[in-house]
Amino acid sequence: MQRLLAVCLLLCSPVLASAAALEELKLLNEQAVSGVTGGNLSGLAWCDNALWAVSDRDDQQLYRLESDESQWQATAEAFVAPPAPDARLPWGLRMRAWVAGVVRGGELDFEGISCDAAGNRYLVSEAKAAVLQVPAMGEPSWLKLPQSLVRQARASGMLLHYNSLFEGIAVDPAGERLYLAAERRRRGLLVAHQQRNTWRCTGGCVLFSEAGTEPAPEPLGAQEQPRDFSDLAFHNDKLFTLERQAHRICRRNLNSGQVEKCWSFAAEVLTPERLYPPSYGMAEALWVDQEGAWIGVDNGRFSRADGESRPIIWRFAAPKGGWGSKP
Repeated sequence: MQRLLAVCLLLCSPVLASAAALEELKLLNEQAVSGVTGGNLSGLAWCDNALWAVSDRDDQQLYRLESDESQWQATAEAFVAPPAPDARLPWGLRMRAWVAGVVRGGELDFEGISCDAAGNRYLVSEAKAAVLQVPAMGEPSWLKLPQSLVRQARASGMLLHYNSLFEGIAVDPAGERLYLAAERRRRGLLVAHQQRNTWRCTGGCVLFSEAGTEPAPEPLGAQEQPRDFSDLAFHNDKLFTLERQAHRICRRNLNSGQVEKCWSFAAEVLTPERLYPPSYGMAEALWVDQEGAWIGVDNGRFSRADGESRPIIWRFAAPKGGWGSKP
C-alpha cells in the first residue's frame, strides 16, 4: 500500500506542482460601468477603436464604452434583430428560456460579443443557440450556421440543460472562423468555418467537451463547482477561455481546444472589498490583446462588499513574456 501511494504521489506531483505554480495576472485598474441595464454585462469586445459591451437583458442594443479614467460610460446603439432561426432545441429548453426572458427581460439572452477586422459585431444568443451579425453599416442578420452544429454538440453531451448553452463567442479577424463555448454540464468548444459565404463544420463541429468539477478558490469557500466557460477571445491565432469558477484565463489550441497554459486572476480580485454575496464566480466577459486582458463582471442585482452596485471591468497586464504561442 505504501509503495502504491508513493507511485500515485509521483505521478500526480507534476500536475499539483503545475497548479500551484499558476502565474497570477497583475491588475492594472478597475472601473465601474454606468448605463448598462441592471448591471448585466455579459460580453466585451474591442471593435472599431472602442470597447463594446453586450447585456443579456437587452435584445435591441449594444453599448459603446468610453472611459473618463474614473468609470466607463455606456452609450447604447440600437438595432432590430429579425426572428431567430430554429436551432432545433428541445421544446422544454425553448419554453424555459422563453419564460425566463419574459420574466426578467432579454428573450434572446445575448451572452457574448466578438468582431472581425471589417467591423462586424457577432452576438451569441444562449436562448436561441444562434449568432446574430450586426454590421457597422446595414441591417443585422442571423448567421446560417450548420444544422449539424447543435446536433453534434448535444451528441457530445453539451447543450442538454437550461441555462447551460452557448456562453461565449470568438471570431477571427478575417471573419472566416467562428468559435462557440458551451457553458457547463458538459462544457466544450465548437467551431464553424465560412467557405464561399457558407458556414460549414469542416471535419466536425466539436473540438472537445468535458465534464467534471473543480474547487472554487478558497475565498469563495473552496466548494466543488462544475467546470465552466463564461467567454472566449481570439488573439494571435490562439483561443483564450474565461473560466470563471476557477478564476483563470487559459490559452487553448485552435484545432483541438486543448489547454496549453493558464493564468490566474484570483489573487487580485478575491480581496475582501471585492467579494459579492453569491459564493460563485461572476466574471462573464473577456477580451485579450497584446498588452493584456479585459474581464467584465456581471453583478446582476448584487452589490459587492465595498458597496459598488455597477458592473466592473478589470484591466490586467499581459503575463511576463506575453501571452505566448507555444505550450
